[in-house]
Amino acid sequence: MLVAVLGPTNTGKTHRAIERMLEFDSGVIGLPLRLLAREVYDRVSTRVGEQAVALVTGEEKRVPPRARYWVCTTEAMPRDARAEFLAVDEIQLVGHPERGHVFTERMLHARGTRETWFLGAASVEGLLRRQLPDLEVVKLPRLSELRHIGPSSLRTLPKRSAVVAFSMPEVYRLADALRRRRGGAAVVLGALSPRVRNAQVALYQAGEVDFLVATDAIGMGLNLDIDHVALAGTVKFDGFETRELEPNELAQIAGRAGRHLRDGTFGTLNPEPELSRGLVQMLEQHRFPAQRFAYYRNAELDYTSVRALLASLARRPRDDSLRPSPEGDDIEVLRCMVKRPAVAEGIDEASLRALWDICRVPNYEKRLPEHQAEALWPLFEQLARDGRLSLPYVEERVRRLEKFEGDMHALMDRLAQIRTWTYVSHQSGWLASPQTLQERTRALEDKLSDALHERLLERFVDPNDKRRRASGNASSPFAVLATNTDEHARWVERLVEASFDELVLEPSGALSFAGEQVARIVRGQSRLRPTLKLRLPDWVERGASQRIERRLTAHLRDLGTQLLAPLSIEVSDSAPLRGLSYQLEQGLGTVSRQQANAQLSALSERERSALQESGIVVGRQTVFARASLEDEVLRIREVWLKAWLDKDDPLAAVSPEALVLRKPRGADSELALALGFVALASFLVRCDALEWLLAREPQDAPIAARFGLEEADAQALVRELPSRKRRRRRR
Repeated sequence: MLVAVLGPTNTGKTHRAIERMLEFDSGVIGLPLRLLAREVYDRVSTRVGEQAVALVTGEEKRVPPRARYWVCTTEAMPRDARAEFLAVDEIQLVGHPERGHVFTERMLHARGTRETWFLGAASVEGLLRRQLPDLEVVKLPRLSELRHIGPSSLRTLPKRSAVVAFSMPEVYRLADALRRRRGGAAVVLGALSPRVRNAQVALYQAGEVDFLVATDAIGMGLNLDIDHVALAGTVKFDGFETRELEPNELAQIAGRAGRHLRDGTFGTLNPEPELSRGLVQMLEQHRFPAQRFAYYRNAELDYTSVRALLASLARRPRDDSLRPSPEGDDIEVLRCMVKRPAVAEGIDEASLRALWDICRVPNYEKRLPEHQAEALWPLFEQLARDGRLSLPYVEERVRRLEKFEGDMHALMDRLAQIRTWTYVSHQSGWLASPQTLQERTRALEDKLSDALHERLLERFVDPNDKRRRASGNASSPFAVLATNTDEHARWVERLVEASFDELVLEPSGALSFAGEQVARIVRGQSRLRPTLKLRLPDWVERGASQRIERRLTAHLRDLGTQLLAPLSIEVSDSAPLRGLSYQLEQGLGTVSRQQANAQLSALSERERSALQESGIVVGRQTVFARASLEDEVLRIREVWLKAWLDKDDPLAAVSPEALVLRKPRGADSELALALGFVALASFLVRCDALEWLLAREPQDAPIAARFGLEEADAQALVRELPSRKRRRRRR
């Protein structure tokens, strides 16, 4: 029996599913958050005893020998568990770009032997009915009223309010402001451990603070006594792009206001613009556009070869209501891994399965794919060679994290790292004796969590607030809050929040901030993808360092976008133009005419016009983007190529700002072209200068004066011009 229980927030959907599960002898429930899974586990184990309940998340497995009920995160739901009842909560997440394919796979294939429930928003009804024709739909009304009351300021914000922002820096800024103006706030972030989250929630629930500042993590079923939700924004970065939140996503968040039969209110936080009338009506009436598709990734994988595995992961769905999922971290890491010689030269099926398992280790530290691949590679080497991970190797990595000093960013960074090793310790067969390591990582997470809770208290709760003055506890952790003037912390915050123009790219490849070098652009996977090497003061903690690295990596990507923007040619449905655009990208803006001839000869008149309008110059010897020779782009181009070159490469000392210069001995013609120069016998001539020369009779062109050459050098340059020009003169 298939059942969909649909409705807005505060309808009791999850409660009903738990009660229904306990009517059966066995059951599995999948939940969208580790925090929520822990909360439901506590409720169920209180009812039936811990020996009857298993808790399974990526980082925690408590599986008693005779467990009858399994409480899991959706990703960790066991595929082979035969239970009478099965439920998947927040099924509308089939439309989530990063996680949607997991929920879709559960929708299509996860079943209880007697009854299966899908819980979610009413907007997913049509999609569920299309995929599951035998579905029975139960619709539940909200238990309390949700009402819009317009914008608020931090000064006028009602007590028992949650302020919701969509980035960690914004959460911190708002919590700091509430500390100064209203006594303090609890903080809830998806990155917090359950122990920290529970401690922060307890602070709020007990009334020690009147406000909660959170990310949209509170929209996924966490039950809090919130009377009002204030939206500090309606835009978020979803892992792929920065976009406006959909109305049903805003409903999940605003709907946290009010609980059971108590009404709730919502609005925006100044200076965020007021919500439109139409959107307010949607949120108050719980009526939203239907979800049109679910993200899909093929789950039947082919391990016979690397190519076969990648092809099976990319296999498209046949149903047009299933959309191919964007490539996630795991596939991007796999693509990095398979470029290594040990994999590219061929591995057997067992090793390839191990490689894919390693690539799926969650990227808790939010590394770039190439950095994540580098960090995980030693684990694959051990599994492929020995069939197990070396326990001393893992224990040593864990030991390095047993530090409890530092600011909250450093502690959150260590928590992210320990989550990785906790996940590793719970993977079946990876360690010979995992129990000791599991206990150690859990104890370490608890200690780090306690330290982080103290830092959050120190940072975001005013020790002089009237509710705490009576205690007279001079040794309270709040006492250290009297001054918050640490110059190092301010410098880090300024750098993390720096605008594009505040980060300066030097011709040497250095990135500077406020006159200090903070990083250097170095060789990456290709000319188009250099990477960063940080150059930070010794006092910068690891947590702050990683925040800075994320900011500078984003800046690196912005620079790459600026470099490639002039190479984008309109008419995207044109195969010749796409091919030419690709060649220009690989050449950082310049390609030889000979190399581009196949694409150029296939162009229609419309495509040639598009090429011209895009600022692409088709010369006699080269094809180049005019904008790629402008000063700002030229500087990026120079840094990108020189990061790729060896230190002693003869082109390393060449400046593309010159138009003509003597050719260094041993200069590679193809690399010179990527720098914008055509290599003649004795000279390097920048592509735009060369085309200028070829378009004019030498006697009419003031070559020596224009390029700052001696007359003899100018004459030598004319003699070296490509033979095409000389043939034209003879005619």
